[in-house]
Amino acid sequence: MLLALWAVLIAELVGDRSLYALASLALRFRWYLVFLAFTLANATKMALAVLLARAISQFQPHWTSLVSAIAFFVSAILIWMDETDEVGKGPQSQDNWIKAFFVSLGTFLLSEWGDPGQIAAAALVLKFNLPLAAWVGATLALMLKGGVAIALGLQIRHRLPLRTLRVLATASCFILGTVAVVQTAAAYNLPGWLHL
Repeated sequence: MLLALWAVLIAELVGDRSLYALASLALRFRWYLVFLAFTLANATKMALAVLLARAISQFQPHWTSLVSAIAFFVSAILIWMDETDEVGKGPQSQDNWIKAFFVSLGTFLLSEWGDPGQIAAAALVLKFNLPLAAWVGATLALMLKGGVAIALGLQIRHRLPLRTLRVLATASCFILGTVAVVQTAAAYNLPGWLHL
């Protein structure tokens, strides 16, 4: 379990885009809803990675990049269209809580499939045949990563006005979606201008 925690944490911290998505969503929505959605999505993805250990390493990267792009673009649109006056302050209606949770859940559940953390967890299952230990360690690693990213987002949120936060959160998700589109274009050998 500790080996899974360490391996997945290191794999996830090196070049993982969900860190930026987490911080961006924490700029816009209540942090605990974002963290709960992130944890649920990643616990589910790690469970599937552990159960499908052999198959996860065979995922085609262009498909996972395309699904990630769609998830990030939808998140950018939903964040931009949100009309709340205050971020994380005062009472929120039940609809806003539900929206925040499902925007966050969709972002994390649909993006970053077959990433290095999932492959590391799958590899540990193949090596040690301890799926529960690998799943618990990997999920704890993702929760630790999520906590750090959300703490960063909260620090930024308390120092910037709402309009700036909305622009930053939307732009971050849009950039992440664009990076995923570029990865898909590279996988299909599309014209050079799409490769940036």
